[in-house]
Amino acid sequence: MWFSDCNTFSKMQATSGTERFNELFSGLEDCDEDEQRKKIEEMNEIFDGMNKEEFESVFTTRMFYKIYKMIEEKKLSIENAILLLKHVGYCDVLKNFWNPFVEKSLLNKRFEQMIIEEEKIKEEKNEKLLVDLCECYLLLNGCASSELISICVPCLLEAALKKDESEETRKEKEIALLALSHIDRYFFFRQELYLNEIKENILYHQEHHNLTQLAYQSAWEFLMNRFYFENSLKVIVNELHFGREAARELEELTRNMDWKKKEGEEMNKEEAKEEFALIRWLKTCEMYFLNCRLWNEENPGLINSIVHLYRAAKGNNGVICNLCIYSLRNAAEKRVVRVEDLLKGGAIDVFLEEMQRPKLNDNIAYECFQFFMNVSSRLKEKEDDEKEEEERKATKMETFEKLEEEGYEDTITSFYGIFELLKNKYYGDLSLSISDYLVNI
Repeated sequence: MWFSDCNTFSKMQATSGTERFNELFSGLEDCDEDEQRKKIEEMNEIFDGMNKEEFESVFTTRMFYKIYKMIEEKKLSIENAILLLKHVGYCDVLKNFWNPFVEKSLLNKRFEQMIIEEEKIKEEKNEKLLVDLCECYLLLNGCASSELISICVPCLLEAALKKDESEETRKEKEIALLALSHIDRYFFFRQELYLNEIKENILYHQEHHNLTQLAYQSAWEFLMNRFYFENSLKVIVNELHFGREAARELEELTRNMDWKKKEGEEMNKEEAKEEFALIRWLKTCEMYFLNCRLWNEENPGLINSIVHLYRAAKGNNGVICNLCIYSLRNAAEKRVVRVEDLLKGGAIDVFLEEMQRPKLNDNIAYECFQFFMNVSSRLKEKEDDEKEEEERKATKMETFEKLEEEGYEDTITSFYGIFELLKNKYYGDLSLSISDYLVNI
């Protein structure tokens, strides 16, 4: 009964917050600029606590049209509109919401026009306004035009390079880099538009620690998204040391998380922020494993940090555990990560543990079979180089002994009957031959 009353109270709070938000919004056009600002600051606080359903009930086509109309009729200043919309976009990205109304709205077209016009001004350009407009535009858009990208990317990278260490500047840099990280990975633009600046941002942080944790992760995500078309970007491995940096960040976040909470138990604001950071880093690691083509000695350490995170989250956070599994499976699929790296990093142990669970859902079972199929396939490929062939044989023997010790052959054989079912369910390339999952010497 008490639990039911708590749920009812929580829903009443949410409803009350949404109603207050709508009340404040409807009164915006009847206020002067200072009063508008106060109302918007309160609206932003309410928005921080909204869930997906509440967000979708508030930010509708009608609302974006009303904001556009108030701007056009000069009932809402562009500065106050930005104060609201930038926070909407910031929380939208943080909470992984997506609003389909913005991209085709008149408000979006108005922002595009303003960015282009502001960029054309050669003297007395309002740099802050241009940065604000670019941030709003990228945070609220799933895609952008080539013309707008060519303006927004250099503008925001420059804003992120500010050396001022004030809290306000750190927040500004965080929003600029978060906006850049929201640019779709399938959007190609030339290296000269971004590479030197994002490299400088990352290197400067590595030396001076001037970025927030989210800002630093966002800088990496922006760069890693470019990897989709530029998979030979040697700077990621050779100069910026992604493996080392990602491992360090994952280890720190893993230590800071409260893993004693039961799965589904409500987190406070700081805990939710740390969970969000872990999820973003894991997804960035996935992109790295999928698209990088350059092996480096930092890979075992990165894999080991993901394994540590998996063990910490096991039985506590299913979302993070599953993301660890996906990242490690992607690592096994690509030659950039050696089987030796998977062995040393503890990835093989993780998949053996998953397969020995009393209950294994279809999705994770599929990932496990993919992982061992890839490991087996790669260990069977002979190397032309004599030294590398000797290393392959040694790794194969070590892997065989570990699998034999854990009773792997009996375990994988017991699952044989569901291979075809999973192959059809996930439209994957699972082999129906049991020998393709075995490591024989």
